[in-house]
Amino acid sequence: MTRTITPARQRNSLRILVLLFLAVTSALLAGAGPASAHAALTGSDPAQGVVVKQAPTQVSLTFSEKVAMNDDSLRVLDPRGKPVQSGKPGNVSGTTYAVRLKSGLGKGTYTVTYQVVSADSHPVSGAYTFSIGAPSQTVVSGTGPVAGGGVVGGLYAFGRYASYAGFIVLVGGAAFVLACWQRGAGVRALQRLVVGGWLTLTAATLWLLLLRGSYTTSGKLADVFDLGLLGQVLQTKTGAALVSRLLLLAAAALFIAVLFGAYTKREEGQEKRDLTFGLAIGGVVVAAGLATSWAMAEHASVGLQPGIAMPVDVLHLLAVAAWLGGLTALLVALYRAPAETPVEAVAVTRFSRVAFGSVLALVATGTYQSWRQLGSWSAFTDTRYGQLLLVKIGLVALLVGIASISRRWTGRLADTAAVTAEQPEKERVASGAAKRSTGSGTAEQSAKGKTSGDPRRAEQLARQRAAMDAARQKRLRDGDANRFGLRRTVLAEAGVAVVLLAVTTWLTQTEPGRTELEAKAAGSSSSSATAPSNGALTLDMPFDTGATGGKGIVSIDLDPARVGGNEMHVYVQRPNGQAFDIPEVKVAFTLEAKKIGPLPVTPDHITTGHWSASGVQIPMAGDWKIAVTVRTSDIDQVTVSKNAQIG
Repeated sequence: MTRTITPARQRNSLRILVLLFLAVTSALLAGAGPASAHAALTGSDPAQGVVVKQAPTQVSLTFSEKVAMNDDSLRVLDPRGKPVQSGKPGNVSGTTYAVRLKSGLGKGTYTVTYQVVSADSHPVSGAYTFSIGAPSQTVVSGTGPVAGGGVVGGLYAFGRYASYAGFIVLVGGAAFVLACWQRGAGVRALQRLVVGGWLTLTAATLWLLLLRGSYTTSGKLADVFDLGLLGQVLQTKTGAALVSRLLLLAAAALFIAVLFGAYTKREEGQEKRDLTFGLAIGGVVVAAGLATSWAMAEHASVGLQPGIAMPVDVLHLLAVAAWLGGLTALLVALYRAPAETPVEAVAVTRFSRVAFGSVLALVATGTYQSWRQLGSWSAFTDTRYGQLLLVKIGLVALLVGIASISRRWTGRLADTAAVTAEQPEKERVASGAAKRSTGSGTAEQSAKGKTSGDPRRAEQLARQRAAMDAARQKRLRDGDANRFGLRRTVLAEAGVAVVLLAVTTWLTQTEPGRTELEAKAAGSSSSSATAPSNGALTLDMPFDTGATGGKGIVSIDLDPARVGGNEMHVYVQRPNGQAFDIPEVKVAFTLEAKKIGPLPVTPDHITTGHWSASGVQIPMAGDWKIAVTVRTSDIDQVTVSKNAQIG
């Protein structure tokens, strides 16, 4: 006995899915803790803020993970802003990198700037100061390499968007033809769509490969065609991923040639079914390989659980392509398919099922990715990554809402097609005969009589009749209210999908929100502090890492809070005032108005809840942003900040 699926039963199933999604999300986010996916400076020699008696022979930096460097990644500037490094920076051991200094350096405050690429392909930069002999006045503004922004940054972002769009159209369009509408392999509009996706992805990959060197180093447009930089890029993980993508695109070209060539010429039967199966297997392998070229070089490849995150990321990309790429193919089929080959209702129904399965996969994989990149509920609103993710979730919800309307039109279209198929053949034949007997048949016989001796004229009339029949079929097809409604809703879905893809591209270039959490200030008056009359500065900042026992207050004492050397003390307490010993505290000073910093300071642990650093150098007076990173466990940390007038 078959079981009827009623609308009420469908609504109950949807409610169960929604409740299950919320329950899984709550369970994941409730116990999650932050873990950085970007490289961070963990040590240096000379240390930040110190005053050394003799000039060092080299400067070394230690990062939290291995990074990629080029000739200008590590620079040392004297008090006048002139570079004093000698030679190229190199890897000393593990995650420590060093550059040699020129001999005969004079006294004063020196600034170290670095610009490296973390393992997840994003540029990471910073700066700090140390002094030789005695501190001195120094102003360093905008001296570090400009990477990840400007014209090159914008072009690189456009290339990423185009590559995602090309991948979605290529994979989703081919999947729509094989899984939903095999007759569509012979439709010229769909062929152009899938080939256009391949061309877009190929061009965007080459574009990114050329831009990558300048994007991660100088940021200059003139360096795009620097073969030296291109050679350096090819030796990086991102370069290898882009080259792998190009090789896979060669296999994709062969797949397209078979799909729109030999496949369309096969008659229905066992041979075509075997070819369909082979194309499906080969297509899945190539599509998964293309998706892996993103997963192996970006956020999924580093940080928490990369062994799980990379396959999840691949599945997420494939689900996006099946849904949005198939949606694009359906839109093209509805608007551009010829009258003699209209997209059948059964094809629309099949795609509706594929889209529903893709949405379920997106919910599951998206939930895991959100937990991994954010770690707590507060990160949704307190970080840029979380805010972008909220926008993406809203767009997906809107897209699902429009898709539900499309499913209704799909059901009506399928019902209409079923009624038409059940119409007796005799009625259609009789109806056609009746129409021909009223005059069209007479006209046709007359035309045949007139052109019986002129084959050229007969051929011309045949073409005219074929064109008229095609136009009549197109009018009948476009006049179908159900098909018209489906076309409108699918067009609306495609419009939302374009915006969704832009937000997703932006999201992949944004630092994960786990390390961006900042505690809210107690009030508007506490957002900025100034030094009292005696010259000392005290800042109190509440923090919450989101984990159990992760709340407290961090206090910064800076004396005398002026340009030059300062004494800094950091105190960490629990909410009840008890001293709070934690694994790590880091402080960074940034003068945003002059583009100075961040100047990191890692204080020494003195006693329970107390850290201290001497000779903290403030190069110039201004409204400084003082950011404190508090780590309460191996994976739980948060950064809080306040502004203070120093000098």
